[in-house]
Amino acid sequence: MHYWLMKTEPGVFSIEDLARAPRSTTSWDGVRNFQARNMLRDEMKKGDLVFLYYSSTEVPGIVGVMEVTKEGYPDATAFDRKHDHYDPACDAKSPRWFMVDVRLKERFSRVITLTELRKHAGKELKGMMLLRPGNRLSVTPVEADHWKFIRSLE
Repeated sequence: MHYWLMKTEPGVFSIEDLARAPRSTTSWDGVRNFQARNMLRDEMKKGDLVFLYYSSTEVPGIVGVMEVTKEGYPDATAFDRKHDHYDPACDAKSPRWFMVDVRLKERFSRVITLTELRKHAGKELKGMMLLRPGNRLSVTPVEADHWKFIRSLE
């Protein structure tokens, strides 16, 4: 099993939106970064666990856990001219963008804030991709030791 962290803006897609989805499951679409796309397409597997992280908000942080329920497949929003994630350079015969399906597994009782995570960057969370300067990826791997420590904070 692998562990991941996926970022979202709560005003765009929140944990409440995920909870309201049928079977609390949805496709994670709209990723438009090649490095993140490669992780979605090639590395995420059914059963992997994912931290849901709020970014671009007053208090960024981890708000819950999701489970990957369907491995990477072409992101149909890239072909939909009416969708915000439409990419005119995409070709359905050779898809450029991919998505996975995720299901809400757990809502945290509180936000594990970025500030709190940074307090542990020198020791327990040393090397965590989220905490590296300049990291802006919306999908990042999480080491098993980091996952376990963060779970202990909740």
